[in-house]
Amino acid sequence: MEVAMIGSSQVNIGRSELAYTELGFLRTNVFSQKTKAAFGQTQKWRTGGTRYTLKAAQSEITASQKVSGDTSISAAPSKSVDSIRLFVGLPLDAVSGCNTVNHARAIAAGLKALKLLGVQGVELPVWWGIAEKKAMGKYEWSSYLALAEMVKKVGLKLHVSLCFHASKEAKVSLPEWVSHIGETQPSIFFKDRSGQHYKDCLSLAVDDMPILNGKSPIQVYQEFCESFKSSFAPFMGSTITGITMGLGPHGELRYPSHHRSTKSNQFHGVGEFQCYDESMLSLLKQHAEANGNPNWGLGGPHDTPRYDESPNMNNFFKDHGGSWETPYGDFFLSWYSSQLLAHGNRILSIASSTFTNPGVMVSGKLPLIHAWYKTRSHPSELTSGFYNTIFRDGYEAIAEIFGRHSCKMILPGMELSDEDESNGCLSSPESLLAQIKSSCIKHGVEVSGQNSTVLGNTGGFEQIKKNLLGGDGVVDLFTYQRMGAEFFSPDHFPSFSRFVLSINGPELHSDDLAIDEKDAAECVRAVSTSNTDSLMQVA
Repeated sequence: MEVAMIGSSQVNIGRSELAYTELGFLRTNVFSQKTKAAFGQTQKWRTGGTRYTLKAAQSEITASQKVSGDTSISAAPSKSVDSIRLFVGLPLDAVSGCNTVNHARAIAAGLKALKLLGVQGVELPVWWGIAEKKAMGKYEWSSYLALAEMVKKVGLKLHVSLCFHASKEAKVSLPEWVSHIGETQPSIFFKDRSGQHYKDCLSLAVDDMPILNGKSPIQVYQEFCESFKSSFAPFMGSTITGITMGLGPHGELRYPSHHRSTKSNQFHGVGEFQCYDESMLSLLKQHAEANGNPNWGLGGPHDTPRYDESPNMNNFFKDHGGSWETPYGDFFLSWYSSQLLAHGNRILSIASSTFTNPGVMVSGKLPLIHAWYKTRSHPSELTSGFYNTIFRDGYEAIAEIFGRHSCKMILPGMELSDEDESNGCLSSPESLLAQIKSSCIKHGVEVSGQNSTVLGNTGGFEQIKKNLLGGDGVVDLFTYQRMGAEFFSPDHFPSFSRFVLSINGPELHSDDLAIDEKDAAECVRAVSTSNTDSLMQVA
């Protein structure tokens, strides 16, 4: 017999329904009674002599048709939904520190669920500290290759993030051989003015120095990329359609200026400059002497606040009369940001020259440092390396570098709105996002979006839609971060499902996965029984 599922979560399809109901897959009620549905292609589950048919409903939500209550996702604005591609990040610890696939059953279940929902692909973090863990040039790709094969088998696309940083969330360190070098040469790491080192990534000042057993970090990164390209050649351009190059802390192009902040998320201090390791101080000294002001090269600004303090706690960032507006302030900030720009240029150059495969887009990620954006000095951006003030656009030069290397720019925080931000730190994520996007448009740089947190309400999804489907048309891909226990919870997955359907409808195609009843039940059981503590959340 054949049962057509027409959007009602109450249709009895036997044990498969019970299994999916455990996770909330069928109780999401994504095909609301207030949503017009045109039934298209068919998805089939076969078991024995019984055939179950899931017809893909293609949403036609219009601006006047909104689902009431906190389950609503409003209609799409002007941009064509056909141009938006949706991806979901895999768990940060999809591959363990011991180089084995974590949560294999849960990930397989999640991939099938995402495919059924109409998501185009997934993002996979590939860690330097795992793939090249024991010795320089000794790569172990087996677990990552297994995951790529899983993604290919399901019929999804794969974006790979090459992570040259450590992560406490994923419990991944830098390669052991790099950490051993750092124990005797701590100057390879960033250092703040109190003498504390940041050991989750290498200082950008050592990019071209032969500190890694006679090779520079740039050489080591390039060899890593070449090994990856060679090992994953069967997937490049077909399954793997995107490569993101890690550019710094958390993979982002920035200094680790906020790594010791301890206050509540409701208050963001200005952070601190990270220019006190030996290599950075040497570069600063050379720059000051070349400019005829050797005293300016003795260290960073002396009158800046601490990590968790506001701009007015010292003189440098004060809105009026602050040192940032003096000739010295301009000298230091220009040099500090130029070092970040040069680092980004070096890394993106590696990526664009290595990953030349047709059908593979190279990307890099910027942070959205939106705290104190409404001040004149933009102090949190300045300490992070972005010389962006009321008088100066700090993102034009960055967009130019991305454009030069034909790289896509990834911007997080697509769910953030000014309305939801605390007034205490004069934040404006919407204004900053608009500014960066404007620079990208000017230099012909495509933009991919990400969220910063797993969303617990539909307000964030509405803001994402506003950014994806707005009039500027610069964002054509969005990666939701990240798959895990919370992602598949009944409190979250229904809202995410409605979001996907409101963007592109359940675009299920004829080559979609056929799952029999036993596999369907096993998929959900695998996800629901996974170790919820080890399924990592947002990067």
